[in-house]
Amino acid sequence: MAGHEGAALDSNKRLGKMVFEPILEEGVFRFDCSADDRNAAFPSFSFENPVVRDTPILNVPKIPTYIPTFEYVMAQQVVNVEFPPGTSFYGTGEVSGPLERTGKRIFTWNTDAWGYGAGTTSLYQSHPWVMVVLPDGEALGVLADTTRRCEIDLRKGSNVKFVSPASYPVITFGPFASPTDVLVSFSRAVGTIFMPPKWALGYHQCRWSYDSDERVREIARTFREKDIPCDVIWMDIDYMDGFRCFTFNQAFFFKLNSLERFPDPKSLGDYLHENGFKAIWMLDPGIKNEKGYFVYDSGSERDIWVQTADGKPFTGIYISLTYSDNMLIVCGREVWPGPCVFPDFTQSRARLWWTDLVKDFSSSSVDGIWNDMNEPAVFKTVTKTMPETNIHRGDTELGGCLEFNVYGMLMAKSTYEGMMLAKEKKRPFVLTRAGFVGSQRYAATWTGDNLSTWEHLHMSIPMVLQLVSGAFKHLLVEPVSSYSSGLSGQPLSGPDIGGYAGNATPKLFGRWMGIGSMFPFCRGHSETGTKDHEPWSFGQECEEVCRLALQRRYRILPLLYTLFYFAHTRGTPVVAPTFFVDPKDLELRYQENSFMLGPLLIHASTVKDEELYGTPHKLPKGIWHSFDFEDSHPDLPALYLRGRSIIPVAPPSLHVGGGSPTDDLLLLVALDEHGKAEGLLYEDDGDGYEFSKGGYLLTTYVAERLSSVVTVKILKSEGSWERPNRRLHVQLLLGKCSTIDAWCTDGDVLLIELPSESELSDLVLAGEKQWKSRIENATRIPDLEVSGQKGTELSYAPIEIKSGDWILKVVPWVGGRVLSMEHLPSGTQWLHSRIDVDGYEEYSGVEYRSAGCSEEYSVIERDMEQAGEEEALILEGDIGGGLVLARKIHISKENPKVFRIDSAIVARNVGAGSGGFSRLVCLRGHPTFNLLHPTESYVSFTAINGSKHEVWPESGDQFFEGDSLPDGEWMLVDKGLSLALVNRFSTSEVHKCLVHWGTGTVNLELWSEERPVSKETPLQISHEYQVTGLL
Repeated sequence: MAGHEGAALDSNKRLGKMVFEPILEEGVFRFDCSADDRNAAFPSFSFENPVVRDTPILNVPKIPTYIPTFEYVMAQQVVNVEFPPGTSFYGTGEVSGPLERTGKRIFTWNTDAWGYGAGTTSLYQSHPWVMVVLPDGEALGVLADTTRRCEIDLRKGSNVKFVSPASYPVITFGPFASPTDVLVSFSRAVGTIFMPPKWALGYHQCRWSYDSDERVREIARTFREKDIPCDVIWMDIDYMDGFRCFTFNQAFFFKLNSLERFPDPKSLGDYLHENGFKAIWMLDPGIKNEKGYFVYDSGSERDIWVQTADGKPFTGIYISLTYSDNMLIVCGREVWPGPCVFPDFTQSRARLWWTDLVKDFSSSSVDGIWNDMNEPAVFKTVTKTMPETNIHRGDTELGGCLEFNVYGMLMAKSTYEGMMLAKEKKRPFVLTRAGFVGSQRYAATWTGDNLSTWEHLHMSIPMVLQLVSGAFKHLLVEPVSSYSSGLSGQPLSGPDIGGYAGNATPKLFGRWMGIGSMFPFCRGHSETGTKDHEPWSFGQECEEVCRLALQRRYRILPLLYTLFYFAHTRGTPVVAPTFFVDPKDLELRYQENSFMLGPLLIHASTVKDEELYGTPHKLPKGIWHSFDFEDSHPDLPALYLRGRSIIPVAPPSLHVGGGSPTDDLLLLVALDEHGKAEGLLYEDDGDGYEFSKGGYLLTTYVAERLSSVVTVKILKSEGSWERPNRRLHVQLLLGKCSTIDAWCTDGDVLLIELPSESELSDLVLAGEKQWKSRIENATRIPDLEVSGQKGTELSYAPIEIKSGDWILKVVPWVGGRVLSMEHLPSGTQWLHSRIDVDGYEEYSGVEYRSAGCSEEYSVIERDMEQAGEEEALILEGDIGGGLVLARKIHISKENPKVFRIDSAIVARNVGAGSGGFSRLVCLRGHPTFNLLHPTESYVSFTAINGSKHEVWPESGDQFFEGDSLPDGEWMLVDKGLSLALVNRFSTSEVHKCLVHWGTGTVNLELWSEERPVSKETPLQISHEYQVTGLL
């Protein structure tokens, strides 16, 4: 069966409705532009079994409800799917920003996005997938099954638009009755997550870097001494010998003293294992280009390196980023391996070569492997990665030459298979930064190099939900015998708790640990040069909150492990957005401060000055029982258990292996309006594969109230594992943190006699009183700032200037920096920024990052309405010597498409000895712009002398002055967006213009003349920005 054929109009342009055929199961359709395009499509990397995508099913009379249209324009296939007004969009993979994606646009191009912001359009993974929730709660999914760069545009009403090189199929799942049903079907196509070892669900402690055996042992010892739960310690690149993968740096020299770094990895592994820890070690894809290094030599012999367009091995470079006085310096020296070659994982011989290396590397001291930098990241390039002209010589069955979006997934797959060969009776654990649809079959993931800011704390919830969540229906009540993968199919995911880059404050870190301890993957990680970010590093108050948070996690490990068993075997979810409970509730669709962990609702505060209980908690309809473990705290999330649910809880332990199957088992029981509840507990050895042969115990517990008696019993069990001889502790939740407790032996029928209605009311009041007392008497984490090392904490919310076409965000306390410059009509974030570097900043000298870029500025005036301007912000920063750098940022009512910056270096108090009259200054505007399409972006202008210029990245840095100066206007052109960012200025004020190309960025600098200033002769530059379309 096929639909309308696309009619060929000419050789460069075709359009029409796509043809379709049913695949996989009823309600799933494959669409192509024509039958010829269907036959020419590349094999699928998304589908677990690629043959399923290419095989139509018979006797399916149903016609798709929504048929995409297509248009071919200059080798680009543009696909549009129109939905009813009021439709909501989710998914789109690993993305920053809000949970609901309407109005957003992203590009699937795996990118090293260190310090990303809410408007960053390409992160580390590519998932060309959109989950569509219709106004009535029905839902469907749309997958553009292409590994190439793909634009996902959700800015036009209720329309989904894909743009990618032709040709590729589009797969739709549904519409079905709920988001659950969509994800069930999607998971049948792309597969489910590997079964993680139970220890991988504990807390992980990481840093770049614990750079010696002694430091690792110290970290492990401190966790145990302070009774803070932890299961895993991670080793970053400093364990390697000269940053060579598959080696250990067993000695290093500092000054005149020889100090051992990792003298005996096996001994370190034994120490960690004896104390209940696992060890995870990093492997990057960049292999040092060095003859005599066994990995390089063996790879060269097998001809497995990625090639340049002329058939030679591609050599990329890693460089160092170091800091001095909170200032970023890009070092000229090459570090990490220096010049590197990269395995071509699209070739089977390269994958087998890597698998063998991993097998030999995975000794007893290696419990897991971390694949980082595998987009792959390549520095000293504008694109942050390999040139698009590089050749990946993919196997024939993979479709031949491939795009690099699958590079990270194939590396993770090879690493996973190598660990399986090394330890056949152990489950592999692999963490990958880069990935594609289907990566969950081999590896966990995380949200990359985030920042120690409140904004990134808030973003961590929707980012994890976009990656990991799945179907909500019947969670631990009636598990469906089907699959569900998630909004984007990565169930085992989480952020770097506390933020990777920058210094967290105690309150930020404690709040983040409270939330992060409830995510599927729970790891603290921080960057070199920052302050220590272990749970005890922020004072006793924060340490206690972290201890309570992690004790919570270890209590609910039986629930987490059960959820992952069903995620692996049936595809049911681990976490889900709150709106999955009731997709018809439009308000819930935008809820970002709560999420579901099975039937458990976690509600958190992600706002610095807002305590958890300072605002009402929006809950879905139905019965929700609040509870705690007598650990409620203003910086810990609130917990609610849905009526009709039973969840298993364990005693707190310091690590997964610290408990025993015979320990008391606690069941939390939340009855529904009919007096019933049900839940599941899955148990096995915690590692290995006996569970796949029946070596497990799956128990269904039920509770029912009849009159004044609640009966709790086992409804059924399966598996050959013998039930442990243990006590069963049942807590019947009454709401408001009140309970009724009862005990029996697990396996017996327990009868709980309920007290009278008045006695129940007294119990609830007493429980609420005790809960309030815990909150009121909790020792708050002090609101302290952190300074003195790399990174700046975002201690206040940025000032937002929003009007017309623009939203700008400014941080006065760090150089008056403009952090964000979002153009609303196009959905484009033009600035590349983090708190303490980049963005739009200004200097007072010709030297890079001279005075003015990092000082604290004062807000002189902040007006929402001022003399014809809708938005205005006036700042001043003291740059010494009696001089200030003054700046006014404003958007005019008369022309809201333009925003303007008026800056000046002004003499405020210049007297004898101040140096103000004689000091040479230069006003230098230094914006750092994102290159969303680095190979399609350039700077264009007409010079004063009439000459026309196009400055491309390969031309390097260029100054323009005199007659070569732009004649009052230059623009950053992005052909991929068909947009230009125009910068206008006065040539009487600007004496030089500088174009500097960075890694995925470009600076378009305006320089004034260099001279002294007085009160009567300030230096000033006024300029403006506007976005225009290309003709």
